[in-house]
Amino acid sequence: MRSAQAALLASLVLIPWPAAAQDAPDPAPGAAAPATDMLAAPPVAASAPPSLPEKLGEVPGTWDLSRDGTNRRCVMTLLLESGEAGRKVNFPAGCRRALPVIAGVAGWLFVDGAVRLVDRNVRPILDFAKRPDQRSLVAQAESGEHYSLVPLDIVAMRPAEAAGGAGTPAEPAPKPSTLQAATPVPAALQPAAVATPGPAPGVYALDRFQERDTCRITIDRAGGGVKIVPGCHDGGLEVFDPVRWRYANGRMTLTAKRGHSIDLVPSGDGRWRRDPEVGTTFVLRRVD
Repeated sequence: MRSAQAALLASLVLIPWPAAAQDAPDPAPGAAAPATDMLAAPPVAASAPPSLPEKLGEVPGTWDLSRDGTNRRCVMTLLLESGEAGRKVNFPAGCRRALPVIAGVAGWLFVDGAVRLVDRNVRPILDFAKRPDQRSLVAQAESGEHYSLVPLDIVAMRPAEAAGGAGTPAEPAPKPSTLQAATPVPAALQPAAVATPGPAPGVYALDRFQERDTCRITIDRAGGGVKIVPGCHDGGLEVFDPVRWRYANGRMTLTAKRGHSIDLVPSGDGRWRRDPEVGTTFVLRRVD
């Protein structure tokens, strides 16, 4: 009788285990699914944060305007201050020669979640819309030409704005500890990522469309530092101001001093092109 009771108690002790596994899926014996989620989590955390503004106050800053498929571009500054037509916009005089379409631009508006460049009578000259990648805007002129507007340094990108949502950076925090607890699962996959060749440290030239060597940067393997070589002739890169880089999942990421970033993918012969490709062609080419 005692042995039968002991056997019954032993079976009762084992019964709650599946329910506990459902309440806490991470330590469950079948932890393959959570491990997949953890492997998927790092790319999300590593990808660049959304850089397009969601409201008017996030628009002010510098933007890169370019005609798609050409080397014609202009770095303009959108101001929150009201002007004669919408809000004020500033750009160098040379922009009118590079991009004649903006010769009549007198201001800008924020309509339907995107920027609209308008003339003195507040009529649209370039009415932009968000691209699916949420990293740039695109507009078609009356002549049929397409133009890209890419944020370089705007309020929406700045860390001070991101700090407003304290819950966002807090979420990735528990991921490392979970990943450590599940080390036996993804360990076999990590060597494959290490085996993939990344960019070699050295000096890289920036090419834009047919313009070659407009600027040079150095990337350092130790610490992933980035420096712009004196004599840079690319205003867009100077405004972006990259300070560090990283390589993961076949992509090279350049991160600016203010925290926003761009991704590049290898295109052969030590070259790296911007991905996604928007606006003016952007290629980094190793020269030393």
